[in-house]
Amino acid sequence: MRLIDSHVHIDDSRLTMDLPEVLSRARNQGVIAQVVPAIHSKSWVNIQSLCQQHKDLHPCYGLHPCFMEHHNPEHLHDLANWLGREQPVAVGECGLDYATDNLDKASQQRIFSGQLSLAREFRLPVVIHAYKAVEDVIRMVRASGHNKGLVHSFNGSRQQAHRLIDLGYKLSFGGAVTYPRATRLRELIATLPLDSFLLETDAPDQPSSTYSGQRNEPAFLVDVWQKISELRDESAEDVARVTTESAIELFDLPVLQAA
Repeated sequence: MRLIDSHVHIDDSRLTMDLPEVLSRARNQGVIAQVVPAIHSKSWVNIQSLCQQHKDLHPCYGLHPCFMEHHNPEHLHDLANWLGREQPVAVGECGLDYATDNLDKASQQRIFSGQLSLAREFRLPVVIHAYKAVEDVIRMVRASGHNKGLVHSFNGSRQQAHRLIDLGYKLSFGGAVTYPRATRLRELIATLPLDSFLLETDAPDQPSSTYSGQRNEPAFLVDVWQKISELRDESAEDVARVTTESAIELFDLPVLQAA
């Protein structure tokens, strides 16, 4: 099968310590492309270098809401320069995270709003982190007029999922779906339109149940694909084909020509 990991932090030191083996295992499992989002401005150069070295890695540049202490207003200007010069596949990882008390909501919203504006200006999709903040993400996306992106590791309601899909966004799902206790998430995945979601690992975090407590890596995307296939009426082949085609279309990936 040809699979695409739509969200993986391959630049994380937990993965770069044995990166050749990590990439080899992923490729051997049929992972033909990986989308690599940034978390703060200091990570952009490393991601740029890795993606230049490995043609199946595709960069996103952005400012993650959980790293507000690393961001300042000038970074939005710097990000605009990077987007214009480097031509990444998306803006991100950006968004809102309301789970941590010391993260100021207003500051997060200002940084997120700026990145939505840049995504619209450069005609790029956005990769969105929305943790306990899905309603405000929906509100801000609608207000921005931007209509192309991905809400990764989605864990909102069925109604919120369909509102995001109606706005032109896709959702992505990772290791959480492999845990039997994730009843609500599994029920949602079983009923969504097949072309509305992508597969992800979020490695090195959020491993599947098979590797619970261990380092996650993109090769384990197979577990996510297999579990989602079990939950749906379509064949495993169709799930792989459609999610891969959707990722290629969303991020304008060159993998079809390279395959």
